[in-house]
Amino acid sequence: MIEGSCHCGKVRIALHSAPSEVTDCNCSICRRYGTLWGYYHPKQVQVAEDVPTDIYLWNKRWIEFHRCTACGCVTHWTAAGNPSADRMGVNIRIMAPDVLAAAKIRRFDGAASGNVTH
Repeated sequence: MIEGSCHCGKVRIALHSAPSEVTDCNCSICRRYGTLWGYYHPKQVQVAEDVPTDIYLWNKRWIEFHRCTACGCVTHWTAAGNPSADRMGVNIRIMAPDVLAAAKIRRFDGAASGNVTH
């Protein structure tokens, strides 16, 4: 398992495997968050359930961006109101630096495409 957390450690995420590739998106929200997204099936990600997150609904209210209520770090996104969604994003910047260093960075022009699921 690969584990990571927000800055204060309250929101913890565990992944079954490290990403081989992460996405650097320049859409209006990702560029502001400074995230690098790893994509997983929700069953491959364990988010600690004992700490609630703040949720920001975006893009016609179908993406939920989650962030720590204490330190504000963006940790992941999920498909709003869709329990059968087969993909979610994890901010790999919350993982240890060696996890990110091993991944290829894919640049995605979300600003031009309008596609926020990368």
